[in-house]
Amino acid sequence: MKRTGPTSILARKLIDELHSAARKNKAGVWEAVAERLEKPTRRRVEVNLSKINRYAKEGEMIIVPGKVLGGGFLEKKVTIAAFSFSESALEKIKASGSRAITISEALRENPSGKNTRIIV
Repeated sequence: MKRTGPTSILARKLIDELHSAARKNKAGVWEAVAERLEKPTRRRVEVNLSKINRYAKEGEMIIVPGKVLGGGFLEKKVTIAAFSFSESALEKIKASGSRAITISEALRENPSGKNTRIIV
């Protein structure tokens, strides 16, 4: 059986946008995010805030090709871009002074992919 990829139109458009931006800007980070988003939904990553807090550096852009969950605390000011967020994660991100944005917004803000880190 042939693998078809995500059935969500929004996910497919985002993946196409990431692939074209990776080629245009020679930014491998966007290609890596697109490859992870192409996986089945059940294999998409879920990352707690505690893991982001552990590995992120102050002022960095963090990309999660999946869902951010609200487990733990966030003590650093970072920009977190993800496919989706839980409600508790959004509350804790805003309380810490950090930003929560979509992956497409991150692509528009930082097309070259500089100062970014993918957390899976």
